[in-house]
Amino acid sequence: MARVLVVEDDPDIAALVAHKLRSAGHEVSVAVDGEAGLAAIRADRPALVVLDWMTPRMNGIEVCEAVRADAEVSDTRILMLTAKAQEADLERAFTAGADEYMQKPFSTRELVLRAQSLLART
Repeated sequence: MARVLVVEDDPDIAALVAHKLRSAGHEVSVAVDGEAGLAAIRADRPALVVLDWMTPRMNGIEVCEAVRADAEVSDTRILMLTAKAQEADLERAFTAGADEYMQKPFSTRELVLRAQSLLART
């Protein structure tokens, strides 16, 4: 269906998210840090990025801002998936350009539904 990139440094969460999205019919790749994620976004042009906030080398907010500032990939849909749960965190993510925000722990069913909803908008 769609190309999806998961940027997540926790291997168990990355594997779970990738598995659920593949089961929903998507082509999924994984990057383990923000710099690798941004490089993959620019090289592979995924339709959707599932982006953790707290990633090494470049955090998810920095990745989100870099994507929105790059005209070549600025239309990429971004679903922020994070343990950060304060209202100010949510505001910061949307200000940086996130299209959707989910908190960990999360429902895999809800994750797939939100991903499908974002992809339907592209």
